[in-house]
Amino acid sequence: MAKRDCCSSGFAVGFSRHYFVWWSSSFYLLALIQFLVLVNSSAATSGPVINVTKHISFTHFSLDDPSVLSDVKLLGSAKFSMEKSIIQIPDDSKAFDLRHQAGRAIYSSPVRLLDPYTHTPASFQTTFSFQFSNSSNASVDGDGPSHGGSGLAFIIVPDEFTVGRPGPWLGMLNDACQEDYKAVGIEFDTRQNPEFGDPNDNHVGINLASIVSTKAIDASDFGVFLNDGSVHRAWITYDGPRRWMDIHLGSDGHPSKPVFSGSLDLSPHLNEYMFIGFSASTGNQTQIHNVLSWNFSATSQAFLRFPSEETCESKITLRKSEAAQSQTTQKRSNKEPSSSFFIFIAVAVLALATMTGFIFCSRRGRNDNSKLTAIPEKTQRPRPPNKPRRFTFTEISSATRAFSETEMLGSDARGVYYRGKLSNGCQVAIKRLSAQFLNSQQGLDRRRLLKEIGAMSRVRHPNLVPIRGWCSDNREMMIVYDFYANGSLDKWLFGAGVLPWTRRFKVINDVAEALSFLHSKQLAHKNMKTSSVFLDVSFRAVLGDFGMVLSATDSRRFESAISQTADVFEFGIFVLEVVSGRGRLDPEVEQEERDLVDFAWRMHVKDEKVKVVDGRMGSLVNLEQAIRALDIGLLCMLNESKGRPKMEEVVEFLSMDKQIPELPACRPVSLFPYNSATGLCTGYSCGPFK
Repeated sequence: MAKRDCCSSGFAVGFSRHYFVWWSSSFYLLALIQFLVLVNSSAATSGPVINVTKHISFTHFSLDDPSVLSDVKLLGSAKFSMEKSIIQIPDDSKAFDLRHQAGRAIYSSPVRLLDPYTHTPASFQTTFSFQFSNSSNASVDGDGPSHGGSGLAFIIVPDEFTVGRPGPWLGMLNDACQEDYKAVGIEFDTRQNPEFGDPNDNHVGINLASIVSTKAIDASDFGVFLNDGSVHRAWITYDGPRRWMDIHLGSDGHPSKPVFSGSLDLSPHLNEYMFIGFSASTGNQTQIHNVLSWNFSATSQAFLRFPSEETCESKITLRKSEAAQSQTTQKRSNKEPSSSFFIFIAVAVLALATMTGFIFCSRRGRNDNSKLTAIPEKTQRPRPPNKPRRFTFTEISSATRAFSETEMLGSDARGVYYRGKLSNGCQVAIKRLSAQFLNSQQGLDRRRLLKEIGAMSRVRHPNLVPIRGWCSDNREMMIVYDFYANGSLDKWLFGAGVLPWTRRFKVINDVAEALSFLHSKQLAHKNMKTSSVFLDVSFRAVLGDFGMVLSATDSRRFESAISQTADVFEFGIFVLEVVSGRGRLDPEVEQEERDLVDFAWRMHVKDEKVKVVDGRMGSLVNLEQAIRALDIGLLCMLNESKGRPKMEEVVEFLSMDKQIPELPACRPVSLFPYNSATGLCTGYSCGPFK
């Protein structure tokens, strides 16, 4: 045995020596290839430096100018004033409460503001005139006057779709923004928020990916009072190579003294292309933020790259100039071999060395193995990395930092959601079922509960939240899901900010696809609501938070009788909530509109369904598409025997592939509950509408 061990160690040493020599030579060859590739890439970017310029000019915002409608995109509560030819945020023409509104006016095309190779920000200059005025529609609280909103900001943001939170957030940022969210804002704030470090209610702030200003300047020190009703003009100049910003603010002419002049590096907060414009908001107090005119110009440096063989430029015929250039290139190529030739030679040498090394090692191994008897090793079957598994209570507790309150995401009747980080670095969302639920009639059958979790964990679809595993330990029951940083849909619909119609309609389609897939697998969701829908980084909707079963005696009747049809009913209410931007029972609206389902049916009877559409989306909503979605939602709430569709048909309705059946002229009696997991019939949903 000792001799065999010695031979084995000798073979290992000899093999390791030869393997090290082969690996070292391969490493140096790879380093040579990398160097040549870098040389080649640097040659590709070593062309002449040019200036990329962009100029924008709006002396007014009259709708008679076609460039205004085509080049300026309005989001949220922003609007064009036809009478004054200006931009207004919020919309003063609508007679509703102007508190807690947010809007944006964005230039519709992205502007190049960063050179990705040198990370040098572009130099830009912008000047705009603005005015803050009171609204005749502003409501007055008993606590005091309502005038005096939050302010206006010139913004540089990465997308042209979302609107930030109202109030002190000025429509710039919202809860879904990541820590590395790239945005720049120059705010003109008329409300003091001590929690954000505001010096007073009349200041200019520079915000870098945060609502807390990096620099805040008291405008009163320069004789400017933003809320005095006069027209103010701002000049913002940024020198990209020097990383230097100057801000001037005044009412009459260009002031000689800037309110801010100093070093400011914007490059960490910029993508190569960004969107520019304005955002504003109101909180408990209101004011109208008017933008009267706007000029913007930017200059960024870029390398003029020579066309490669893979670009369209190589197919353009330049006739005489091309012929002359090709002759010059041919003469140069006869004198100097190209870098591609060197790369080819290096790759060929590496391939030859690799083959030689493998042949040598295999022969040496066969010679040594002829003298040795191999000892078989016990191999362990690899586990698929994403296969759902059972977690221990210790793993879950460690991931959530002992269920810390700082990791809590939310809660409902069944339990509490926590954010967690597994030992492999993956972020997850963990639902810890409450003791009240586990001791109830629905949670007593643990075996059936685990069986249903296991069944759902095996289902895979792009619009379904993957279940990573579960924990049944120490009288605890927890479910581990993938984590989605953008959170649940209800926070975007009913919280701060305004989700644009294009994304709302995409959400409706995504959820319909998910439910249709579940039903095709003879499964049901049983918990269809906006808080069960989550948004990924690209705002793709994924359906999660699956409902649990009833007791063992009721479960079969529930599943066989109404599970899938109740999903369709709940999907109908879900569509109404997405289109209207309201919850099904909204206590903040008038009594006659509080019940969303009842209100939608009454508007259908009056042929005024447009009143159900969320007015905060402004003029960008596709009304024909929104009304069609409302019709589909109402159709899903019909009696099953009176025309309630299958989810497969709903998907066809949404894709315009199938004509929607005609809805009844009056409101039907609903036989299914709003909460499909509580029983066959509960509450006033079993009777006629009021």
